[in-house]
Amino acid sequence: MPTLPTKLPNTGTTIFSVMSALAAQHGAVNLGQGFPDFGADPALLQAVTDAMAAGHNQYPPMPGVPALRQAIASKLQALYGQAYDPETDITVTAGGTQGLATAFQACVGAGDEVIVLEPAYDSYDPAIRLAGGVPVGVPMTMDYRIDWDAVQAAITPRTRALVLNTPHNPSGRVATREDLLTLQALAEQHDFIVVSDEVYEHMVFDGAAHHSVAAFPGLAARSFLVSSFGKTFHVTGWKVGFVAAPPALSAAFRRLHQYTVFTVHTPTQHALAAYLADPAPWQGLSAFYQAKRDAFRAALAATPLALLPCEGTYFQTVNYSAVSALSEVDFARWLTTTVGVAAIPLSVFYQRHQERRHVRFCFAKKTETLALAAERLAQLA
Repeated sequence: MPTLPTKLPNTGTTIFSVMSALAAQHGAVNLGQGFPDFGADPALLQAVTDAMAAGHNQYPPMPGVPALRQAIASKLQALYGQAYDPETDITVTAGGTQGLATAFQACVGAGDEVIVLEPAYDSYDPAIRLAGGVPVGVPMTMDYRIDWDAVQAAITPRTRALVLNTPHNPSGRVATREDLLTLQALAEQHDFIVVSDEVYEHMVFDGAAHHSVAAFPGLAARSFLVSSFGKTFHVTGWKVGFVAAPPALSAAFRRLHQYTVFTVHTPTQHALAAYLADPAPWQGLSAFYQAKRDAFRAALAATPLALLPCEGTYFQTVNYSAVSALSEVDFARWLTTTVGVAAIPLSVFYQRHQERRHVRFCFAKKTETLALAAERLAQLA
C-alpha cells in the first residue's frame, strides 16, 4: 500500500474520542464529551417525520431552506438588533464545526496568522492549519478571562483573524460587553476578521447576557458568527448549524461551502424552520441548564474538587489539586478507569502545554446520570 502524507502530522485522535472510548471500555459515567444523554423535544422529532412525509427529501438550495434562513435572520435581529439578509447573509451548515472550518478556509491564506484564545476547542488549530494559516495561541488569564494585553502583543502585520468563543468551551466563562468593545476596537484598528463561535449562546446563567458579535456594528461588519442547532435543541448528532456574515464574507464562505458539503439534510431544515416559530424552547434553555449546573455543583461540594466559576455552557471545570499531583491527562485517565467518571483535561487545549490541575465535566445529563457521577466522585473525599 502507498504511504499517504498528512497535512496534520502532529494531530492525533481527538481527546473527546479517546476519553469516550475509555469511558465505554471501563463502564464509566461519561461526563467528558459534550453531548446530552436525554432526548429532544418529541415535537421537533415529529416535525422531521412530517417534513419527510411531505416530500422534503431532495436537495434544498445550496445556502439552506429559505424558511429556515428567514427564521434565523428574524431571531438574530430580535436578539441582537442586527439585520442579516436571509438571501445573502445566512448559510445553513453541517454543524458548527463545518461552519468554523469553512470560515477559516474563506478568510485565511498561506502564512496568515490567526489568534486563538486558549484553552481553545480542539478543532480550531487543525482547521486553521488546513487553510494554510498559522494559529497563534494566546493564553487566557489564570481565571480564564481574555488577556487583552497579551492579545495586543500577539498582533502582527500578518494577523488575519481572531477566534472568539463565548460562552467559552472549556472554561464556562462568558465574555463581557467590555470584552466585545475591546475586540471591536482592535479589529478595526488592525483590520482583521473575527470568527465567533457562539454555539452555547442560549446557555448563560445568573441573569447575565450573551454578548454576540452581531450586537456590535463594527464587529458584525467583519465577523463570521457560527452557531449550532445541535447544542440548542439537544440533537448534537444532527450536525446542523449556521453561519451569519455580511454579504462579502458570506459570498466567500458560500464559494467554498458549495464544494464541500454543498447543502445540509433537507427534512431537518424544514423541521427546524417550523420549530423556531415558538421561541420558548431556546428561551428556556438557560434556566434549564442552570438548574442542572446548580444541582451538580451542590453535589460536588461533598468532594475535595474545587469548583471554578461556570457562567455559561454546560461545562463545569474543577481544580483537583487536593486530590492528586498527576498531570491533567493522567488524572483524567485515572478518574475514568479507577473512579468511574470520565472528564476532559484542559491541558490538551493549548499549543504550549500548561498544567493547572484542571479538568472539565459536562453536566448536560439526566438527573440520575449526574447523581451517579457525584456518588462516585464522593469517593475522592
